[in-house]
Amino acid sequence: MPASESTSGGRHWVIGDVHGCGEALRLLIGLLPREDRLILCGDVINRGPRIPMAMELAWHLVRQGRGVWLMGNHERDLLQGLDGRSTEAVWRLRSSRTYQQLGETHCRAWAPRLAQLPTTYRGDGWMATHAGLEDDDTVNLSVRAPFWRHYDGRHGDVIIGHTPGPAVRRMGSIVFVDTGACYGGQLSAYCPETGEVRSVPGAARPGHAGRPRILQATSGASPAALVPR
Repeated sequence: MPASESTSGGRHWVIGDVHGCGEALRLLIGLLPREDRLILCGDVINRGPRIPMAMELAWHLVRQGRGVWLMGNHERDLLQGLDGRSTEAVWRLRSSRTYQQLGETHCRAWAPRLAQLPTTYRGDGWMATHAGLEDDDTVNLSVRAPFWRHYDGRHGDVIIGHTPGPAVRRMGSIVFVDTGACYGGQLSAYCPETGEVRSVPGAARPGHAGRPRILQATSGASPAALVPR
């Protein structure tokens, strides 16, 4: 999958997992300066109540040249399901909220665009990707604890989504920006140049706790509260 890289000296905002919270994404975009570049950290789709709206907003940013939409594990799973790679992949597709809200025809219409999504975005002293990297720097869209434990700072700060928590937070050189928008938390954007965070309320979801849990690394380490550097 392709990578993307900054070509300007302006500011960036890395946005956590939108997960179909289209109205929250609209509000958050309105809070961010128009001259700054927005990096959507993957998983724009699935789970939330307004998936088509979230996708259209994200793609509009891409078409404008104002935004970059990174591949997440949910976008990857959608593509694999449409390809019919396995019975399990097809079952996951048909049980997903993206498929339920868009339908087969519209999911297939989106597939060529989703297949173009880069897996990383590199800025000055930082990079963004959905979940993390393997030891050989291969992008892994589903990794958690192994990356948290072993990342040595070779790429500067790595800004990731994938693991929801109650706030933007830091663990060493890893910054976690998924604040659980689809679980009744917030949708957040983090500026790597300044450390500033801007957030809006996400979508309340019946049957889920108001605050998403933070997954713990098996070593006992967990994402700490964000400390500006």
